[in-house]
Amino acid sequence: MEGWNEQIVIAIAAGVGLLLLILFIWLIVVTSKLRKLKEAQRKIVGDTGVHNMEEVMNALHERISSMDNRQLVQGEKLEQQEKRLSTLKGRIGVHRFNAFSDSGSDLSFSVAFINDDQDGVVITGIHGREQTFLYAKPIDKGQSAYMLTPEEKIAINLATQKG
Repeated sequence: MEGWNEQIVIAIAAGVGLLLLILFIWLIVVTSKLRKLKEAQRKIVGDTGVHNMEEVMNALHERISSMDNRQLVQGEKLEQQEKRLSTLKGRIGVHRFNAFSDSGSDLSFSVAFINDDQDGVVITGIHGREQTFLYAKPIDKGQSAYMLTPEEKIAINLATQKG
């Protein structure tokens, strides 16, 4: 070691030692981060047996696309069923009355069967002592092509209020 004095050698050795210490600490930090990354990958990949993240991401993307398509189809079916349900004659209004004020009781009736669009039918039964008459009138948008009696209008109003 000609020309090198001891202080320079110690300084170089101390510098190399410090560098080794810094590299060792950096190695511990990188190892710790790598371990965390492997744990995160294991959680994502799970027990699929696939070690390639790209394959896992592609598989997940396909599943999500498939679920989106199924959700769209189910949404369309639900919308169709809601439209169909609203067209059903599901609202009923019943009004009983005495058609002949001089005799009897509330044996006559009007029954309205209508849907959300106020389409349907109103049926009226007029009960007398000797005979009974039954009438049916179509309803379109709450109105009929035939003259509606006040009792039939009450039955229609009762049915529309049930919504």
